[in-house]
Amino acid sequence: MFRSTADSGRGPAAARPVELAGVAGVSAVARPLAAAGPLAVAGTLAAACLVTVVFGAPPPLLAQDVTVTDYQPRNTLVVPENPVTRARFPFVDIHGHQNAGRMSAADVDRLVAEMDELNMAVMVNLSGGSGEGLARGLANMAGRHPGRFVFFANADFRGVGEPGWGERAAAQLEEDVRSGASGLKIFKGLGMTNRDTDGNRIAVDDPRMAPLWEKAGELGIPVLIHSADPAEFWQPHDRFNERWLELRLRPRRIRPPGQFPPFEQIMGEQHDLFRAHPNTNFIAAHLGWFGHDLARLGTLLDEIPNMHVGLGAVVYELGRQPRFARQWLTQYQDRVLMGKDSYNQEEFHTYFRVFETADEYFDYYRRYHAFWQMYGLDLPDEVLRKIYYENAVRLVPAIDGSLFSG
Repeated sequence: MFRSTADSGRGPAAARPVELAGVAGVSAVARPLAAAGPLAVAGTLAAACLVTVVFGAPPPLLAQDVTVTDYQPRNTLVVPENPVTRARFPFVDIHGHQNAGRMSAADVDRLVAEMDELNMAVMVNLSGGSGEGLARGLANMAGRHPGRFVFFANADFRGVGEPGWGERAAAQLEEDVRSGASGLKIFKGLGMTNRDTDGNRIAVDDPRMAPLWEKAGELGIPVLIHSADPAEFWQPHDRFNERWLELRLRPRRIRPPGQFPPFEQIMGEQHDLFRAHPNTNFIAAHLGWFGHDLARLGTLLDEIPNMHVGLGAVVYELGRQPRFARQWLTQYQDRVLMGKDSYNQEEFHTYFRVFETADEYFDYYRRYHAFWQMYGLDLPDEVLRKIYYENAVRLVPAIDGSLFSG
C-alpha cells in the first residue's frame, strides 16, 4: 500500500505571535533589520504588511518563534507502507510489567484478548514480587489463564551487609520458585541507588550477593537485570546531547556527576557479574544499553557466553541502522529476546514493522525517545522465530513450548 505520510498526525505546531526587533525573543531575521536602522525596519515591515494583505500569508521576514520541542515537521515522503498489527509468529514478551495483585478478572481477560490480537503467546511479568504477593499475583493472572503468564520474582536488597543476607536471599528465591516463579528480575536500583547497612552503594557485582546468583543457576532459571540507563543521561544536557528532548521533558533522568556512579563503571560491574557466575544465564535488559554500539555489544556477547539481551524499549536503536542491525541480529540470533517493557498494545506494532518489513522512514511511537525515523530490517523467518520465542523457551523452563506452532 502506498500512502503519503503527510497525514500521519505529525503536523506543524501552531504558529506563535512574532515579536519585533528590540523586544525580548526577537527572531534571528528581525535582529539584522533592527541593526540596519529605523528607516530600513519601517520600509521592510511595510512591505511585509503589504504581502500579508495581498496574499494572506504571515510576514515572510519575521520567522515563527518555534522551539525544538514544538517543531514537528509535516512528512511529505511518499513510500510503500506495510503496517503490521499482528506478529508473524507467536511470541514471548520477555519484558512485561503488570500489577498482578490489583488486576480484576475483567482486566486480566481484557489483557489476554489484546495479547491474542498481537499473537503474543506468553507475557513474562517481571514485577512478580516475592512471597505472598507473588503467590497472589500468579493466582490472579496465571490461575485464570494457564500458560499465558510467567512471573519472575524480585529480590529485596534491604539488609545487605547483615551476616547471612546472601543465604537468606537465595532461600527466598528457592521458595518463590516453588511458588511458581520462573526467573529473577533485578531493577536498576542495584548499582545506582541501593545501599547496604552502612549506607554504601551496593555494586552490581558485590560479592555478598553471590549466593543469590548461584542459586538462580542451580535452579535453572534466568536472571533478567536492568543496570544503569542510556549513556547520554550522564552527558551534559546541552545541544549536543542526543537525548536532549527526553531530558528536557523528564529532567529527573539526568545523572549529574557526583550523584551517580559513572555509566561505564555500572556497566563494567554488570559484565563482571556475568563473568563471575558462568553457570547462571543472564539477560541484560534494553540491549544492555549498547544498542547504539552493536559492535561493542557483539564483542561482549562473544566474551560472555551466558549473557543474553532483551529488546525492551530500545527498538528505536535498531530501526535507525537497518542494514547493520539486520546483519547483527542474524549473527547473534541465539542471544536476543523479544520484549517491550511498559505495556501498550499499539506500540508493539512498531516492533513488528521494524522486524518484519522493509518499510522506510516511518514514525517511532515515542518522539522523545527517538528524534528520528524508523526503517524495517526485514528479518528472515528463522531469525524472527529465535527472537520471538525460541530463545525464551530455551532459557525459561516454565514457558510451554506447545504454544508455538510457527
